Amino acid sequence: MKKILAFAGSTSSTSINKQLATFAAENLENTSFDIVDLRDFNFPVYSTDEEQNGFPEDAKKFNELLNNYDGFILSLAEHNGSYSAAFKNIFDWSSRLEVNVFREKPLLLMATSPGGMGGRFVLAAAEQRFPRQGAKTITTFSLPSFYDNFKEGKLINEELLAALKSKVVEFENNVNQ
Repeated sequence: MKKILAFAGSTSSTSINKQLATFAAENLENTSFDIVDLRDFNFPVYSTDEEQNGFPEDAKKFNELLNNYDGFILSLAEHNGSYSAAFKNIFDWSSRLEVNVFREKPLLLMATSPGGMGGRFVLAAAEQRFPRQGAKTITTFSLPSFYDNFKEGKLINEELLAALKSKVVEFENNVNQ
């Protein structure tokens, strides 16, 4: 059975994006999954000066982890219209270790936010960038107004739930081809 890695582009202990990534992974039908938390990886902010000191062990650990999966579910937090600093940092370190961060594998790329835009700006940036970083296929989903539409670990808006389930099936088909 194929296996995917799900995670959020956030280090918040109450990350709404981690909740969304977890929920999406739980809706996989023919694919197993693991969930990882970026808070489990600690290293300095990327710079060429830091790189000259060598790659931090946690950066290597995260990068190696990506080799073990057939696809990825990633829900990005949007900070000021872009990636969170935590995700950008892990992405920078990972891309220095392996330019094809996503290993030419499928990606279910999502974002959510408390507001009505649902992280659409960070999704647009990622959709443009990630194919050049090894995302073989990208399936996207945006969840607006998280706190109105997601309760007790579930997506309660039936229309949005149907849309997400459709995206999960599309992603899972890409993984299992």
